[in-house]
Amino acid sequence: MDAMNLRLIFVLTDLIAPLAVGYYLHQRHLVSGESINKLIRFNIVCIYTILALLSFWVLPISWNLLIVPLFGFLLILVPGAIGSLLFARHYASWLDRGAYVASAMLSNIGTLGGICAFILYAEQGFAYTQIIGTCQNIMLVLVIFPMAQYCYIKHTHAIRKTNRFKSFCEMFFSLNQMSLLGIAVGLLFNAFGIARPAVLGTVFQGLVHIAAWIAMLPVGFLIDFGQVRRYERQVRSLTALRFVITPAIFGVLIYLFVSDPVVQSTLLICAFCPTAINAVLTARLYHLTTDLSVASFVITTAAFLPVIFPALFFLLR
Repeated sequence: MDAMNLRLIFVLTDLIAPLAVGYYLHQRHLVSGESINKLIRFNIVCIYTILALLSFWVLPISWNLLIVPLFGFLLILVPGAIGSLLFARHYASWLDRGAYVASAMLSNIGTLGGICAFILYAEQGFAYTQIIGTCQNIMLVLVIFPMAQYCYIKHTHAIRKTNRFKSFCEMFFSLNQMSLLGIAVGLLFNAFGIARPAVLGTVFQGLVHIAAWIAMLPVGFLIDFGQVRRYERQVRSLTALRFVITPAIFGVLIYLFVSDPVVQSTLLICAFCPTAINAVLTARLYHLTTDLSVASFVITTAAFLPVIFPALFFLLR
């Protein structure tokens, strides 16, 4: 079995297994919600910062690298615009509309896309997904949070008294953005030709698995299948948007404007990624219809892991 086929096992060991464990821990009340929140923060602040540094340290620098952030922003804005104009406007409730658009805009690129790109293209593929994940973090604060707040205001017909601008600044310039520092340091070492010690390659391999477990276990902890069944019919259009409309549009754009085969394939994986857990967190933060976002996350992830990614694996390898 070659290295790529061996890494395919990570779909089971690093993605499906921690989801199942997280769900079990929640059902048995073995872990508190506060502990899960601390685990999420540790992963974002510590593990992903180190992974970003190590992967960008050896990332090949080329003109193709410059186009990745552009696609990163488009992968958020285009599905969001289509979802808002064609589907979300049919919802009577602004809380439903906001949750729908957030679910359309945010895809699980940083974690799920990162693992899948790592399976196919090792550290290089993982690094490209982290660039796009960084674009999502920026858009989360500058576009998606204000959109969610707008929908909540339209629902309540009142402006909250809290200083939202201050809240946005605090969220953007927080420890949650430490991975940006890891990217900057890694690129700096790369640009100055500092060789990465071989042992750090082994460290990177181990940290990828740890990061996947810490990221996916809390997701399994949050799953409520009763609410998923309730909103299944409402998220069918989101499933089509995720796996048909968005990949079709970006498949053409990638073919026309990207020449590097690894970048092409990594971007295509990102175009197919399911709804991100950040859509659920956004809905909770702004009192939108959280269960709609949870249903979108669970259903699209359930389709991606056993069907979409295995098909991409054999197509792109």
